[in-house]
Formats: sequence, structure tokens, C-alpha cells
Amino acid sequence: MLGFSNERELSRIVADQPLSFAPDTHHDRATLTSSSPQADIPRQDSRTSRRPGFVVAFVNQKGGVGKTTSAVNIAACMAQSGRMVLLVDIDPQGNATSSLGVDRSDLDLTIYDALTNDAAANDVRIRAVRDGFDLLPASPMLAGAEVELVDADRREHRLADMLKPVQHDYDVILIDSPPSLGMLTVNALTAAGSVVIPVQCEYLALEGVSQVLSTIDLIRKGLNPDLELLGVLMTMYDGRTRLAGHVVDEVRRYFPDHLFSVVVPRSVRLAEAPSFGQVISEYDPSSRGARAYAGVTSELIARLESTSP
Repeated sequence: MLGFSNERELSRIVADQPLSFAPDTHHDRATLTSSSPQADIPRQDSRTSRRPGFVVAFVNQKGGVGKTTSAVNIAACMAQSGRMVLLVDIDPQGNATSSLGVDRSDLDLTIYDALTNDAAANDVRIRAVRDGFDLLPASPMLAGAEVELVDADRREHRLADMLKPVQHDYDVILIDSPPSLGMLTVNALTAAGSVVIPVQCEYLALEGVSQVLSTIDLIRKGLNPDLELLGVLMTMYDGRTRLAGHVVDEVRRYFPDHLFSVVVPRSVRLAEAPSFGQVISEYDPSSRGARAYAGVTSELIARLESTSP
């Protein structure tokens, strides 16, 4: 067992918090999918439902855990399976925006304008960055939004209010949140119906996860009672090291039924793809990273649909 410094605190929070978890099938081992990239993702040929789309926030206050990589590539996989997808980049770094080949310097309006100046999502979103895939782009000015929103009306609900008019346009809305637990992340959690926590397969993997869980609990109590943890996604898995396997086992010990069965490998191809403005299924569709994100997407869709009334 690994000696995580916050083990007692994490154990207490996982045991005591009133979070509602999405159901999942238990898997004995986390595995890398070996199927072809899009083979196992259930297809949807058109948007036939009138219900508002699922809203999923990718949250972890630690940086470099694969949060943006996961949000961007899962969004692309969902769009390639016939779903209408909106990716919301609420991170001031804007890496999700630039990963898709969008030049932020050319943008007249970004999500910053929607959050602070009441610009409509219809005016901000970029249509069809890929087939079936729209984007609400970020701006470095978001860094100042934390301060600007302090005195704003409904400051925690700004993102939720902005998304409401367009939510019926999409099957799924994915939110890439910043590596912090500030006002922008609070907005993401208030707008979302469910949360995915990406966790890097490193020694300090659980460092700070207890803070994320505590924040989710607080959001449920005060702002969004329907928020649930959809799953924990292990990223940057290096099968050559024993440590990576130990970390996955440790995380599974705390989340035995909610860890995604597919782990995302550490991959040079995944790291290279954003520099070409491409997602991994475009840059190298036969790579381990592409297969892994196809598997994660299939599992995420199944979990979302199991929660649908």
C-alpha cells in the first residue's frame, strides 16, 4: 500500500460524504482497451431527444493530470459517434481551445464575455470546429474573471445561466475547468450534472482529491443538489513501472465501483497531437491513446445513459 499523506482524510470523506454516485459495473483490473478506436462507441445518427443535453465537468485542482486532453478527445470521440457535442473551455490557459487549432488572438468574443458581460452563448460559440462539435472558447482574460465575478449577481450560476438556452442543442456538454477550486470551477460544478475527476498515475495521485470531493459536497449542499460523481479516470499510465500499477490499485481501493475500467496511457502521440491542432483520433487513430479514449468514451456514454430518466 502506498503511504499517501492524506489517506485518513480521504478515507473519511469517501466514507461519510452524501455524494450520489452513478452506477457502474465492477472490473477487477483497470485495462487498456485493445479495440479499434470507434468500434465500441454506441452510435447515434441524429439528435432525436428533446431533453437537455448531459453536462459533464472535468475537474481536478492539480494541473498536468490530463484534464484538457481527456475533455478534448472524449468530445471528439462523442462527435464522431454521431452525437452533438459542445466543449466549454473555462480555463484561462485556453489549452482546449488551442488544441483544436483555434487561434485565440482572432476571436472577437470568448466565454469571458459571456461570464462577465452577459454575451449570449449563441454569439460566443464557434460552430463546427469538427463535425457535430462546437466550442465555447477561452481567453487569457478569464484569469481576471475570478475577481470580476465577486460582486456579480448570481456569480456561481453565470455559466449555468449561459448554457441553459443552448442545452437542448446538444446531446452532451463537456466543461474543461481550470486547475483550481476557485470561482470558475465553482461555476463549472454548479452548471454540471456530473463530474469526472482525471487522476494522474503518479505517487501523489490522491493528493488533493479529498479537496475535490469536499468541494463537490459543498456544491451539492448549497448550489447544485443533483451533482454526482460520474467517475475517476486514471491518466498517464506507464505500464513499465510498478508504481503506476500501485497507484491504480490504491485509487481503486477508494473508488472500487467508480473507476473507469480503461486507463489512459502515457503517450508521446497524445502529447504531440495538440501542437498540430488535432485530436488523437485524427493525428494517430491506431495509437494506444486513440484506442484508450474510444474505450473511455464508450464507458462514459453508458454511465450517462444509465442515469437518464
